[in-house]
Amino acid sequence: MELTPSQIDEAAAALRAGGLVILPTETVYGLAADAANARAVAAVYGAKGRPSFNPLIAHVAEVAAARRIARFDDRAERLAARFWPGPLTLVLPVLDTAAVCDLARAGLDTVAVRSPAHPLARALLRAFGGPVVAPSANRSGRPSPTTFADALGETGAAAAAGLDGGPCDIGLESTVVALLDVPRLLRPGAVTRAALEAEIGPLAEAEADARRSPGRLARHYAPELPLRLNATEPREGEVWLGFGPGFPEPLNLSPTGDPAEAAANLFSYLRAADRSGARAIAVAPIPEEGLGEAINDRLRRAAGFVG
Repeated sequence: MELTPSQIDEAAAALRAGGLVILPTETVYGLAADAANARAVAAVYGAKGRPSFNPLIAHVAEVAAARRIARFDDRAERLAARFWPGPLTLVLPVLDTAAVCDLARAGLDTVAVRSPAHPLARALLRAFGGPVVAPSANRSGRPSPTTFADALGETGAAAAAGLDGGPCDIGLESTVVALLDVPRLLRPGAVTRAALEAEIGPLAEAEADARRSPGRLARHYAPELPLRLNATEPREGEVWLGFGPGFPEPLNLSPTGDPAEAAANLFSYLRAADRSGARAIAVAPIPEEGLGEAINDRLRRAAGFVG
């Protein structure tokens, strides 16, 4: 959906006034606030019911803006040149603690930063002129919204403005990589491990740096219904979330077995399963390769465990 410049300006004005804005990105819809305004950031936490120890991502329009708030090394420069704008977040040493307030960083000496690819997100960031935090516009722990309607239903009551950018192209939150000592994959996403390692070499696991990334709570992205993973068929009372040919519609994440299609459908299908009247959700196995790593990460957190 194309918005007028006046709508972008109104949303930017809402951010400057300390208000919250529902913001489309290529990953999921975010609930945006001025990253420098601790009161506005607190309102985001309040709207989401999000724990204050979970850091938020600072969104910027350009690499130059990211360099003003975070210390870039050669690895960060290579990844930004290759994958920005796009669904990759870099966790780096913070430079400007005023531009991304302590509350947004969860008190850490690092900052998570990315440059989104969605044209409306980029237009708003340019109009606003500073970093914006924009965690997924759902209540904490719930599936992330991939449509404007779902974002409104989750946190719209807290927003002063909203931009409808249509369905999100990717449907999974951004990949998160920490570049502090050895590079670590903190959260898998659409930018795959293989693509990252082709640029900067092997990635270590999250380990001690996991706290520096959003989306690392054990139970996260969760629907109301319990999930049973790697199921071969549904049991009585379960709604079936399939993957690949031969599984019934309408909740087949990808009838052709395409991980990109499955990622785009994941959160909206979890929401649909919640509305089905079933007692639980059975999820078919999804291969771990490539984007499947990110999909399975979200499913394990939705089910309440990681591993």
